[in-house]
Amino acid sequence: MTATAWDEPRGRQTAAALGAAAAGADAASIEAQGISRSFGDKRALDDVSLRIEAGKIGALLGPNGAGKTTLLRLFSGLVKPDAGTVRVAGLDPIADARLVRRTLGLIPSGDRTFYLRLSGLENLVFFARLHGMRRRAAIQRAREVIDEVDLTDAAAAPVRTYSHGMQKRLSVARALLTRPSVFLVDEATHDLDPAAARNVKDIVKALCRDGAAVIWATQRIDEIRGFADSVTLLSRGHVLFDGTVPELMSHSIPRRFLLRLDGGGVAGDLGERARHALRDCGSIEATAASGAGGHYTLSIDEGVVLSDALVRLAAVGVDVLACREERSEIEEAFLSLMRQEEV
Repeated sequence: MTATAWDEPRGRQTAAALGAAAAGADAASIEAQGISRSFGDKRALDDVSLRIEAGKIGALLGPNGAGKTTLLRLFSGLVKPDAGTVRVAGLDPIADARLVRRTLGLIPSGDRTFYLRLSGLENLVFFARLHGMRRRAAIQRAREVIDEVDLTDAAAAPVRTYSHGMQKRLSVARALLTRPSVFLVDEATHDLDPAAARNVKDIVKALCRDGAAVIWATQRIDEIRGFADSVTLLSRGHVLFDGTVPELMSHSIPRRFLLRLDGGGVAGDLGERARHALRDCGSIEATAASGAGGHYTLSIDEGVVLSDALVRLAAVGVDVLACREERSEIEEAFLSLMRQEEV
């Protein structure tokens, strides 16, 4: 990270100073240790710890009210912890607020802070100027980041004409203005269509390849598969799980499956044959079926493995053309951990 023209005058903290401040810091770019925070009588966070290394994506999961937003506000310096320590690139978000603002990029869930009558480029220039950039440097940097998020063709168009996905990409561009090394991403794909969501994820993955550390807060559980390097699951302000995605999936014990069956040319009602074959190991119900075949939901009893049920179906001439879990392994693991929390 190098100093630029907008860093120099009026005693501003330079990007070079930021690099020097963090040079001796721990390798982790985002870290919380034993964080607790209350609002009045409500305990929002209770002894929460997590660590995201540079070049990694850490997913932050949890239902509404779990404490995800409070934790993001702690990392951004908007809230001070009651106990514990928070570090962003080795810096304290409260004591080193100015430096942290330079190293931190925030991509919010819902963004109503753009000026809709101004163009995307004009908005970015405005926010770059708020960061202290001189006008020429602000224009240059705004053009660079708008290219990075593939909004070049729409740079001169008013933001009010942007689709929701384009506005989200503009939020990413704004987060890139100061060349941050840490990103806090809050529900980035909320209300986006699959193509737009994939576009935002691709941008974030590219940032990680360049060495950025990312906290990706989401309620879209399945989007972390093949994307996040680690997962922290919050519930009622404390950590239920902290580990890798495969480790999270190990908590999954699937019991319900969606099947596509064929009668195999055997006479008789397919559903009745299947129910009879599974009578002492599970149950099966039609979702869209005819006598010859169709789609079914299979529920297997505890202690029974899927292969046992499929062998029983094959023994009565029922061909299994397709089989998948009703819920993904990640969703099943999430629900399993949440059920344990309720006990």
